[in-house]
Amino acid sequence: MAAAAELQGKYQKLAQEYSKLRAQNQVLKKGVVDEQANSASLKEQLKMKDQSLRKLQQEMDSLTFRNQQLAKRVELLQDELALSEARGKKNKKSAESSSQLSQEQKSVFSEDLQKKIEENERLHILFFEADEQHKLLEAELRTRLEVLETNAAQHQAVVDGLTRKYTDTIEKLQNDKAKLEIKSQTLEREAKDCRLRTEECQQQLKNLQAALGSRLEESLCIINEKVPFNDTRSNQYNALNVPLHNRRHQLKLRDLAGQALAFVQELVTALLNFHTYTEQKVQIFPIDSATDTISPLNQKFSQYLHENASYVRPLEEGMLHLFESITEDTVTVLETAVKLKAFSEHLASYLCFLRKILPYQLKSLEEECESSLCTAALRARNMELHRDMKRLTAVFEKLHTYVSLLALPSTKPEGLLRTNYNLVFTNIATSLHGFHDILKDISKHYSQKATLEQDVPTATQKLITTNDCILSSIVALTNGVGKIASFFSNNLDHFTASLSYGPRGGTEFISPVSAECMLLYKKKAVAYMKSLKKPCADSVPYEEALANRRVLLSSTESREGLAQQVQQSLEKIAKLEQEKEHWMLEAQLAKIKLEKENQKLKNSFSGHLTETTQERSVLPNVAEQKKETTEKSLREPIKSTSLAPDVESREDLIKNHYMARIAELTSHLQLADSKSVHFHAECRALAKRLSLAEKSKESLTEELKLASQNISRLQDELMTTKRSYEDQLSMMSDHLCSMNETLTKQREEIDTLKMTSKGNSKKNKNR
Repeated sequence: MAAAAELQGKYQKLAQEYSKLRAQNQVLKKGVVDEQANSASLKEQLKMKDQSLRKLQQEMDSLTFRNQQLAKRVELLQDELALSEARGKKNKKSAESSSQLSQEQKSVFSEDLQKKIEENERLHILFFEADEQHKLLEAELRTRLEVLETNAAQHQAVVDGLTRKYTDTIEKLQNDKAKLEIKSQTLEREAKDCRLRTEECQQQLKNLQAALGSRLEESLCIINEKVPFNDTRSNQYNALNVPLHNRRHQLKLRDLAGQALAFVQELVTALLNFHTYTEQKVQIFPIDSATDTISPLNQKFSQYLHENASYVRPLEEGMLHLFESITEDTVTVLETAVKLKAFSEHLASYLCFLRKILPYQLKSLEEECESSLCTAALRARNMELHRDMKRLTAVFEKLHTYVSLLALPSTKPEGLLRTNYNLVFTNIATSLHGFHDILKDISKHYSQKATLEQDVPTATQKLITTNDCILSSIVALTNGVGKIASFFSNNLDHFTASLSYGPRGGTEFISPVSAECMLLYKKKAVAYMKSLKKPCADSVPYEEALANRRVLLSSTESREGLAQQVQQSLEKIAKLEQEKEHWMLEAQLAKIKLEKENQKLKNSFSGHLTETTQERSVLPNVAEQKKETTEKSLREPIKSTSLAPDVESREDLIKNHYMARIAELTSHLQLADSKSVHFHAECRALAKRLSLAEKSKESLTEELKLASQNISRLQDELMTTKRSYEDQLSMMSDHLCSMNETLTKQREEIDTLKMTSKGNSKKNKNR
C-alpha cells in the first residue's frame, strides 16, 4: 500500500508538471501566432505604404508636368507681352487705353506666376522631405521585419523542440501510466492476498490467545504451588540477578574508554612538557642559574616542578586500568566501575601537587615583575598569567570534585543519588569547556609575554627556545583539552542513558557488594553456557552399533574362549621366536660355509668370475641389513658365484617390495603436488575475484556519484530553462508592446502625410 501511495504521488507530480508545461506551451504558441499576425499586418501596412508612395509619386509627376505646362504658358505670355509692347510703341497714341489694360493684366499674371513658383518650390521641398522620411521608415521597417522574421524562426524552432520534448514526455508519461496501472493491479492483488492473510492471522491469533490463556492459567497455578518466593519484588534480591547482556552497549563503552585513554595520554604528555619547560624557564629568567644564583623561592619552585612526573604519570595509569576493566563480558555501570576510584585518587594527588606549586608560581611571577628588566607591558602580562593560574587550579578542583562524586556509587552508594548522575555529567562537560577557555587565555597571554621577553636586552637564545617549547606544550594542552571537552559533550547522552542499565524490574544496584556478587554470578553463568555449548564426543552411529550388537550376540565365544585364544597366540609367538633363533644359527653356519667356498673359488677361477659375484652380492646384502636380529653378523658383503634359488627369490621379493613402496610414495607425492596446485589456483582465482569485486565496487560508487551529480545538474538545467523561457516570454511581450506603439506612431505619421498630400492635391486642383 505504501508503494502504491508513493507511485500515486509520483504520478500526480508528473501530471502537475505536464499540465504546467502544457500551459507554457499554449502560451508560447499564442505568442508565436500573435507575432505571425503582427508580421502579416506589418507586411500589409508596408504594401499600403508602397501604394501610397506610388500614388504620391504619380501626383508629383502630374504636378511637375503641370508646372512645366505653366512655365511654357508663362513664356508664351511673356513673348506675347513683348510683342504687345513692340506694337504698343508703334501705336502709343492709339492704344493708350489698351496699354493700360495690358499692364494691369501683366501685373496680375506676374503676381500669379510668382505665387505659383513659390508654391511649387514649397511642394518640391515637402515632397523631398516626405520621400526621405518614407525611405527611412521603409529601411527601419525592413530591418525590423527581418529581425522579427529571425525571432519568429527562432521561436518556431523553440516551439518545435518543445513540442518534440512534450510529445516524448507524453509518451513517457503514458508508458509510466501503463506501468503504474499494472503495478496498481498487482498491488491490489497483493492487498487482497494480504487481507486474506490478515484474516487467517487474526484467526490464528485468536487460537493462540486462547491457547496462551490456558497455558498462563496452568503456569500461574504451577508458580503458586511450586515457586517459594519472587526475588524481583525485593530490590536487595533483584540486585543479585544477572541483567541481560548488552554486547553493543559494552563495545560502545569500550570504544569510548579507548578514545578517552588516548586523549588522557595526550593530556599527560602535554602536562609533563609544560611543567618541565616551566622548570627550565625558572632557572633561566629573570636570573640565569649558569651565571648567577637564583632566588631561594625559584629554587624551591624548580625543585617541586622536578617532581611533576610522579604526580602526572599515575593519571595515565589509572585511565589505562579503567579501560582494561571495561571488557565485552562485564556489566559496566557506575556501581561496577571500581577502577574509577583509583583514577579519582590519582587526580586528587595531582591536585595536591598543583596546590603545592601554586603559591610558588604566583610569588615567582611577582618576583619577576619586581625585577629591573620587567617593563610595564610585561608586568601586565605576568599579572594576567597570575590570575589564569588561580583559575586553572580552581578548574582542576571542580573536575576532581565531580570525578570523586562519580566514583562514590562503586564505594559508597548513599553518597550520590541516582537522580543526580545526569547533573554531575553535565557539570563535568561545562567544567571541561571552562578548562579549555582558560587554557586559550593562558596560551594568548603567554605568547604575548614571550614576544615581550624577546625584546629584553638580556634575552638569550636559550630563553627564546624555552619560551617556544612552553608555548608548544600549552598549545598541545589546549588542543587536548578541547578534544576531551568536545568528546565528552558529544557522548553525554550516551553516558546518561547507559546508567539505566541494570537488573530486570529493578532501578539500580543496591550496593557495590551486590554488584560484585552479580558479576560473580554472571561469570558462573557464562561458564555454564560455555560448558553447554561444548560439542559431545564422537559416538558410534546407531546402525553400526546395532550391527556390532548383532555380531556380539551371534558369536558363541565367551570370555574364557577369548582368553584361550590369547594364550594360544602367545604360545605361537614363543614358538616363532625359537624358530627365529634356530634360523639365525643356520644362517651363520651357511655364512661360514659360503666363505669357505669363496676361498676355494678365488684360488681356482679368474677375476672375471669374482667381478660377477660382486655385482650380484648387492641385493642380498640389502636384504640381510633389513633383518634386525642378524644386523651384526651379516654386515660383510656376500661374494657368491652360486646362483642359488633361495637367494634369487629373496632378491626379487626385496626388489618388488621397494619398487612398490617407491611407486606408492611417488603417487602420494603427485597427489600432494596436484592438490597444492589446485589450492594455489583456487587462491589466485579468489584473489582475482576479490580484486575485481573491489574494482567493481569502486566503479559502482563512482557511477553512483556521477549519477547523483547528473541528476542535480539536470535539475539545475531544468530550472534554468524554465527561468529562461519565462524571461524570453516577458521580453517578447515587452517587444510586442513596443512594436505596437511604433506601429501606431507610424500609422499616425502616414495619416498626417496623407492629409497633407490630399490638401496639397486639392490646392493644386483648385489652382
